[in-house]
Amino acid sequence: MSCYFRHMKDVLAEAGIEVTKDNKKEIDKIIHELVDVKYKDCSPTWKAVKERLNSDQKTRDAFVKKLKKRLAKIQGGG
Repeated sequence: MSCYFRHMKDVLAEAGIEVTKDNKKEIDKIIHELVDVKYKDCSPTWKAVKERLNSDQKTRDAFVKKLKKRLAKIQGGG
């Protein structure tokens, strides 16, 4: 699970997300949903995330915004 989290520290920080033992699985599920990859399929998920993050700034910003919005709900912010 979440083999790519270590590569996303800056993105998660930018989105204001603190990964904890308690929320890590839920964050992982949300990321899978955002990139439309079956849950627990780590490599394809990371590939899809990288494509969004390494794309143009607009695509990257849109992904981070969606991530922030979805994760705010599980952290009590929405």
